[in-house]
Amino acid sequence: MLIHVDTSVLVDAFTGARRSLPRLRAVTAKGHVVSFSAIVLYEWLRGPRTDAEREAVDAFFEVDLMPVFGRREAARAADLYGRVKGARQRQADLAIAACAIELGASLWTLNRSDFEDIPGLALVPE
Repeated sequence: MLIHVDTSVLVDAFTGARRSLPRLRAVTAKGHVVSFSAIVLYEWLRGPRTDAEREAVDAFFEVDLMPVFGRREAARAADLYGRVKGARQRQADLAIAACAIELGASLWTLNRSDFEDIPGLALVPE
């Protein structure tokens, strides 16, 4: 399975108590491919991150091989923008969802209510 993670998972796995890290390790140990988009990286990096937290993410993921937000993803996000309520306040979430959809990946998020109404998006089961 291809899994695209939301920023909420990175924050929960690599900061504070690192609650999501055991599940993240288990998912990859089962052979699932886990990635995140440049938009998620942007949201992660703009937060108050320590050097150790940044290094932990870099060590866990091959950050140079992340999916891009390109033409197809932009077109998908624009389509989603016109199809969901409150789109103006959800632009980053729509772009993240578009990346997952275009990859054929399921999205793993800790903020399910932010994504449940997005057409065509599969969410990783809780």
